[in-house]
Amino acid sequence: MGLSRLAALHGVATSYSPSPDVTVSVPDDTVIAVLAALGVDAGTPADVRKCLAAAESRSRLLPPTVVVWAGEPLPPALAGLPPGSTVTVEPEPSDLPGHPVGRPPAPLSMRARAAAPAEPVASGEPAPEAVPAPGAAPAWWISPPPGVHRIHVRTPDNRRATATLVAAPPRLPQPPEGTHGFLVQLYSLLSARSWGMGDLGDLADLAAWAGRSVGSGFVQVNPLHAAVPGKPTDPSPYRPSSRRFPDPVHLHVESIPEYGHVRDRAALDDLRQDAAALSEAVLNKGALIDRDAVWELKRQALELVAQVPLTPGRRADYCDFLAEQGQALEDHALWCALAEVHGPDWHTWPEALRAPRSPGTARARSEMLDRVDFHCRLAWLTAGQLAAAQRAAEDAGMGVGIVHDLAVGVHPAGADTWSQQEAFAHGMSVGAPPDAFNARGQDWGLPPWRPDVLAATGYAAYRGLLRGLLAHAGALRIDHVMGLFRLWWVPEGRLPTDGTYVAYDAEAMLAVLVLEAHRAGTSVVGEDLGTVAPGVREALARRGVLGTSVLWFERDWEGDGRPLAPEEWRRDCLATATTHDLPSTAARLTGDHVTLRHRLGLLTRSLEEELTADLTDTAEWLALLARLRMLPEGDGDEEAAVRAVHRFLRRTPARMTGVWLPDTVGDRRPQNLPGTWDQYPNWRLPIADPEGHPVTLEEITASPRLHGLMEVLRPRKPRTAPPGERRP
Repeated sequence: MGLSRLAALHGVATSYSPSPDVTVSVPDDTVIAVLAALGVDAGTPADVRKCLAAAESRSRLLPPTVVVWAGEPLPPALAGLPPGSTVTVEPEPSDLPGHPVGRPPAPLSMRARAAAPAEPVASGEPAPEAVPAPGAAPAWWISPPPGVHRIHVRTPDNRRATATLVAAPPRLPQPPEGTHGFLVQLYSLLSARSWGMGDLGDLADLAAWAGRSVGSGFVQVNPLHAAVPGKPTDPSPYRPSSRRFPDPVHLHVESIPEYGHVRDRAALDDLRQDAAALSEAVLNKGALIDRDAVWELKRQALELVAQVPLTPGRRADYCDFLAEQGQALEDHALWCALAEVHGPDWHTWPEALRAPRSPGTARARSEMLDRVDFHCRLAWLTAGQLAAAQRAAEDAGMGVGIVHDLAVGVHPAGADTWSQQEAFAHGMSVGAPPDAFNARGQDWGLPPWRPDVLAATGYAAYRGLLRGLLAHAGALRIDHVMGLFRLWWVPEGRLPTDGTYVAYDAEAMLAVLVLEAHRAGTSVVGEDLGTVAPGVREALARRGVLGTSVLWFERDWEGDGRPLAPEEWRRDCLATATTHDLPSTAARLTGDHVTLRHRLGLLTRSLEEELTADLTDTAEWLALLARLRMLPEGDGDEEAAVRAVHRFLRRTPARMTGVWLPDTVGDRRPQNLPGTWDQYPNWRLPIADPEGHPVTLEEITASPRLHGLMEVLRPRKPRTAPPGERRP
């Protein structure tokens, strides 16, 4: 009982429900291990009693972080302050646009004159004095502007408290109604000019073409986070070294202004020839995308580019970037420099370098200034091309633009875990509990953030991460968005079945997300597939976070299990036929995905049983499409069926409709096959045609199959009459 109570006080679950009628108890040793990762010693009954007594006797006037939503009731922590309390809000200078640097803003003083129930927070700019009004906030409350501030409280009996105050708008910006766009893994999109894998130049070109030629409103890409270098590098974009900074492997080298001024043209020409050979091997010789080989060529080219002096204007822009990114960029660049010398796992570095603020690290920082500057410059160049891609999308008329992807976590050996060690729960890994699709559960090998440290630091790491990602985004997709509420923690050395859920302050996580997205003017799409706790989707929808609806999963699960008619779909979502972790639409329609999994030994039933179940599932959907007159009766043409699937998606009320770019050319291969490692070339395949022959960006955009599919999606525009022609 004592352990359960202690766990509850720290947000650690002692049981969970994989389905509404089933409750599973979490082993005590798992609970003890998770509490230890949160700095709570519960190893013995005596330790439990001691920690429990300390926790229950601790009386906080305010939690470490307090959230207020504009136009909504004050939280209990503020509404319930003792009468006569003095409250002062100290806005952060960085959160006040146009505030003079170096001159702190004047604090907003308030006094709790009388106990009052929570009432709506008054919106608007802060005023020197609060004026009571019927139905307004309590008389002492002066609403601060949206931002992250410090709040100081002193009670009449002289108790004091200071906390972070997150003041957020009530909802996120929303994308235009009925917008459609492409979903693509950028590395898989090779053009005639690519260096062996798709890059940011290709992304900008795809966006410019899609907006102008087929009326698309967005292009969603995989996470472009910095990877952990290795031999070979982990190809998964969902296990990065840092989520805060992008990977320079995505740079289009020739677009860098200094590229044209490199003196050693012969060396550049040799590198370009080698890059062309890499692309030729992928496109015409059946080779897989080799990220390490691509990076080696680009690194050599970027070393030459870095020797070119920056012009005064470019130098000023670079200096501004360094000042904006601050310590976070310097730490990231130093990790990159140290990894070049000591290897990519900081746990194996000399002990003096394992902490970012140690004397040994400080010496290394000064000794490696040139390499640190090189990696800072790469981050700057990559940010510039990310901005150029978003500008290309906007210039092409896209209502959203580039939708970036936020992975659920980072690699345990990477830059983020080194530079933010105190924020991570070491010895823990994020995963998923057993469910109907995976009886063994999942361990993703990603150390989770500690919720207590996030709250104590005012969610600084989370805020910095979002601000960096949103700087050049039209929208943000959040992988496993349920992680804003809780994550499944698996202690090191244990099976995924022996994990448990740890809760996060969802109100604070959402408030920071809404605040940063509102500042950037971006929408947010949450990947909410799989096990979702009750109330999570409703809470996300309330704040304007769109969900993800995949056609094959949209059934009446609480009723007869039949496919949902288009009008029964939710409105606030991105509707799509597939994702990077699922079969392509052609593979789904033909059953190819079942035979692929059979060849790799991934089926839990016989091939015949799996094919029968899959055929039944597909047939139900095709029957619905036929009844809705979206699929000609008796038409067994796969291409027509793919168009019918997307015609159906377009008829739903979904705000956004996503088209998996490989679907436009009939690609049958998944980009990632969950449950495999070396058995399948995950994250290394170029987009291909139905026969598996790779196709370039130029070939994709010229594909009759693509244009036939896009006619289903885009609204028809009135024809513009040529000059001199009179329109009827």
